[in-house]
Amino acid sequence: MKYIEGTSRYQPTMLPPILDDYVDENNPTRVIDAFVESLDLADLGFSKVDLARTGRPSYFPYALLKLYIYGYFNKIRSSRKLETETYRNIEVMLLLENLKPDHKTISRFRKDNVDVIKQVFDSFVKLCIQMDLYSRQLVSIDGSQFDAVNSKDRNFSINKLKDRIERINKHIANYLAKIESNDNDDKVVSETTDITQIISDLKARKIKYEDMIETLKETGEKQISLTDPDSRLMTKANSSPKIAYNIQTGVDEKHALIVDFDVSN
Repeated sequence: MKYIEGTSRYQPTMLPPILDDYVDENNPTRVIDAFVESLDLADLGFSKVDLARTGRPSYFPYALLKLYIYGYFNKIRSSRKLETETYRNIEVMLLLENLKPDHKTISRFRKDNVDVIKQVFDSFVKLCIQMDLYSRQLVSIDGSQFDAVNSKDRNFSINKLKDRIERINKHIANYLAKIESNDNDDKVVSETTDITQIISDLKARKIKYEDMIETLKETGEKQISLTDPDSRLMTKANSSPKIAYNIQTGVDEKHALIVDFDVSN
């Protein structure tokens, strides 16, 4: 008795299989394909929908949007990982008709169209209404914390900034005392020069912190995040504080489809 054997990868075939045959008819990929094809991207405000007369040909925005939505549904956020999927994922190959945009192109598409992506979601909601997928009788609303890229070291409150400034003042005082001590010893001139540079850097950092305090006072915000400006330090029961976004989501009762969402800090 033998094991079940596959076909040799070097075996030529008279009729190569069609890529479409590898993806089931009920695969969600086909829904993404049909939905995006039904959209008018120019009307929604997507960039580069109209071809330029000159220059290098660009990727069709429809293909890049399909890839973006596919990544969203399959939790593939990284542009580099999406690029990898175009080489090995049969579903993506079908969706993009074997196009293989590089990660920079994928990232640029997101950046150029970040303000109109929400309108794609709105269009999907309208389609669901037309298909009677919403009961529009009962909507449940809840919030979830989504981790931000921002680290705790790059998130500041007024008290945290004041504490940093106080520590800097102490460091500067210590270094000034050391310079005064070194002035009596000609052998440590180079060390004094290094300390002077350190003090200069500390003063620059202090000015930066003071500017951030003024910004918080002017805006009325309680926190400021440097990497993800909209993220905040949030607390949750039975867990440690983290820098996050608060995603508020409304879900219709009929098929548990999302009706609307918003980001709050």
